[in-house]
Order: sequence, then structure tokens, then C-alpha cells
Amino acid sequence: MNVLPLLLLVAGSAAVAGAARRTPIPAPLLLVTAGLAVSYLPGVPEYTLEPDIVLPLVLPPLLYTAAADSSYLDLRAQLRPVALLSVGYVLFATLVVGWAAYLIVPDLPLTAALVLGAVVAPPDAVAATAVARRVGLPSRITTILQGESLVNDATAITAYKVALAAAVGEGATWADGVREFALGAVGGVVVGLLLMVPIHWLRTHLKEALLQNTLSLLIPFVAYGTAEWAHASGVLAVVVVALYLGYHNWQVDFATRLQEEAVWRMVSFILESAVFALIGLQLPVVLRGLGEYEGRGAAWYAVAVFAVVVVSRFLWVYPVTFVPRLLSRRIREREKNPTWKVPFVISWAGMRGVVSLAVAFSIPRTVHGGAPFPSRTLILFLTFTTVIGTLVVQGLTLPPLVRLLRLPGRDTQAETLAEANAQAQASRAAEQRLEDLLRDEHNALPPPLADRLRNVLERRRNAVWERLGAVNPVTGETADDTYRRLSRAMIGAEREVFVRLRNHRYIDDEMLRTLLRRLDLEEAAAYRETV
Repeated sequence: MNVLPLLLLVAGSAAVAGAARRTPIPAPLLLVTAGLAVSYLPGVPEYTLEPDIVLPLVLPPLLYTAAADSSYLDLRAQLRPVALLSVGYVLFATLVVGWAAYLIVPDLPLTAALVLGAVVAPPDAVAATAVARRVGLPSRITTILQGESLVNDATAITAYKVALAAAVGEGATWADGVREFALGAVGGVVVGLLLMVPIHWLRTHLKEALLQNTLSLLIPFVAYGTAEWAHASGVLAVVVVALYLGYHNWQVDFATRLQEEAVWRMVSFILESAVFALIGLQLPVVLRGLGEYEGRGAAWYAVAVFAVVVVSRFLWVYPVTFVPRLLSRRIREREKNPTWKVPFVISWAGMRGVVSLAVAFSIPRTVHGGAPFPSRTLILFLTFTTVIGTLVVQGLTLPPLVRLLRLPGRDTQAETLAEANAQAQASRAAEQRLEDLLRDEHNALPPPLADRLRNVLERRRNAVWERLGAVNPVTGETADDTYRRLSRAMIGAEREVFVRLRNHRYIDDEMLRTLLRRLDLEEAAAYRETV
């Protein structure tokens, strides 16, 4: 097996994603563009997006990281709009896009058109999270987009299975579709509920951080595989488990949390980068299979389907935003009246991604009797152009659109004030606990060490308040910024001495690693990462 193409994909996509951090362009857009450009270069190996790899091996960890980083409480507060988008919109888009494709493309059977509608219906979890994070959308919009993209794949995959069964002549009915969706959704949630408690118990009882993080890497695959084995929704199982574990993550050992965060950031960075690059690299595969449609208006079909996908989202989002308010007094009293800007941004932020392409590639080449699946190559092409179109057109214009609409961003001053108040309450509780412990003769400490514990608490409490204070007129830093910078400089000086002592053979490498790890932990405590 030649692993060089895989290594080139990972290295190249990581390099492009790293370069994107230095530009105002979101990484997904730059990666897709780079993939399109590279696909034309001679000698570039052919990368085929295999659904048997993407759906069970790539989708679960991406869903897991997105769900674990989401807020269960925020998602619960936005349950109605999330459900209306993740279930209602996907089914609506399946029907609208499918019917439109049936009318636009000559000789395209309605069942095959509905397969296309189901394939392009769900916005992508990775794209929504990446772009929303980079653009800095208001927290409510971000929560709705993330919640929608976490659940909608389950709806779309079920709709695809029903439409596919009808297209290949298995006689599926709407009643079958409703039954399959209900069983898949309920089954996926049940599997997640059954797995989340024992998995969390294991996470809290394993004492080795390495074992805990090995378990962490296996969790999304276990949840997805168990649910699919039970003919339930693996997507929902992963999301349920991840939301529960993320909500209870504070109960896990601190060493596990630090290591787990680093591990999952690396995994998600590699997978996200490779996935978006793979989307662009599918161009030769899709065009080569287009065949007879090249000269039959395929470009026009692509533009028309893309337009229907975009417009259908507006046709759904605006009514479901304002109609419930007209019908329910409780909603009017409980929720702030939205302006036209919020549903506009939510409508425009419906980027499609790798799940649509992976599902499209899973369409069988033949139906019962050995006949070719009707217009399979055209469906692949239209899926590809829709994914590229939404990522490039909507993704590229979303940042200036948000700036143009002047949506209220996050109130950093209010967030810092809330953080300071929370830290003050926690520090008071810690001080009381410390004084209670020191009164016990079993916890006797020399006064300098006891004062050091008190100073740590004082420093932690004051650090947040200092961010609200005045800045240094020369450097532009707050006192907290200056403290961290000087602390790192001191630690850096110690590190240089340790390395010099090792180089002169005064200490060995094992002792050097012990001393450096101690400094690393102190530096991590002094320096809060802001990116």
C-alpha cells in the first residue's frame, strides 16, 4: 500500500490551513481552493472520496469534537430553532431541491432527483463551526448553526436511504420513511444514553492520563459503530455522548483535560484540513464521470440547483423565525423579537460539506436488474458544484455580510466582568477551605508556604479584574499582560540554564525533561492561551 499520497494530503492541507491563519480568508475556503488548483497539476495522485472511510472513520471524530465543544445548556435553550432547522429544513430542502431538479433536468426521474435533494440538504458541521468561529458571529446564531449541523446529518442520511430505496425499485413509501426516521432517531438517542454514563464512569476512574486519552479517541467510533450495528443513527449517538461528556468534563482529572484538549485539537485540525482539501481534489473524478452531460447544459443545471439550494433556505428560515411568534404568546414573552438580520445570516450560512459528497459517492452504480442508476454521474457533479458553490460563494461573502449588517458581537467587557465575579466567588470559597484545613494540625504548614497558597489565590482573583483596568500607555498592556510576559521571560531564563547544564553534562537528559516539564506547567499556569 502506497502511503505517500496520504502523507502528501495531510502535510499539504496542514500547510495551507496554517497559512490561512495569517490571512483574513477562512481556512475551509482556502483549502477547497487549493484542492481545486492542485487537482489540475500533472503528476498529482488521484484522491477518491470513499464513503466507507469518510462516514465511519472521519465523520464521528469531527462530530464528537464539535459537540463536546458545544454548550448543552445553550443548545437546550435554542431547541426549537435547532429542531426546525435540523429536521424540518432538511426534509423541506430534500423535497424542494428534488422537485426543482426534476423540473430542470430532462429525463431525470423524480426518485433520483429526490436522492439529489437529500444529498445536498444538510449544511456541514465542520464548515459551520469553522466559519462561525472565524467570523465572530453572535453567540445565539453560532449555537443555532452548530446545533443544526450536529443533528441534520442524521435526518439527511435517513431521507437519502428512503429516496434511494424508491430509486432502485425497493418500493419504499412515505410511511416507511417516517418509520425508519423515527427508529433511527430514537435508536441513536437511546444508544447514546446507554453509553454515556458507563463511558463517563470509565473516564473518571482510570487513573492514567494516557489510558484516559486512549479511551477518548475511541469514544466517537464506539458510539457510532454501536448505533449503526443496531440500525440506529450513529450521528445522534455520537452527539448525545459528546454533549454529556462535555457537560461533565470538569469531573475528569486535570492532567487528562490538558492532554485531551491538545490531542483533540491536533486530530480535528488534521481531519478538518484534509477533508476540505479532499473536496477540491474531487474535481477530476467528478468531471471524468460526467460523460454525456458535458455538452447537455451541465453547467446550467449546476447553477440552477445551487440557486434553489440557497433560496430554499431563505424560504424556510424566515417563516419558522417569525410565524411561531405570531402563533404563541409564550414565545413572544420569553424571547426577544428578532430583526430581519438574524434569519438572513442564518440563511446565508448554510454551507455544504464533505458529508454530502461522501453520501453522493455511496450511490450504487446499478439498480435491480443490473441497469445503471439513473443520472448517477450528474448527481455527483451537481453535488460537487453545490458544495463548492456554497463554500466559496457563501463562505467568502459571510464575513463582509456580517460586518455590513453590523450585528452585535460578543460583549467582551460584560464577559470579562462575569468571569471576574465568578473568580471572586470561587476564590472566597477556596480561601475559606484553606483556612479550615490549616486549622487542622494534620495540615500544618510553615507560614511562608501557607502565605504562598494565599498569594496564589490573590493573584488568580486579581488577574481578571486587571484586564478591566487601565493599560500601560507605553506598551498597551494591562498589568495582567505584563505579569504574564515577565513570568515567561523568567521561566525562559531558567530553561536556558537547565539546557546549558545538560550540555555540560552536569545533569542528564532525564533530569532535564523533569525540570522542563515543571517549568512548562508553571508557564501554562501563568499564560492563558487566547487563540
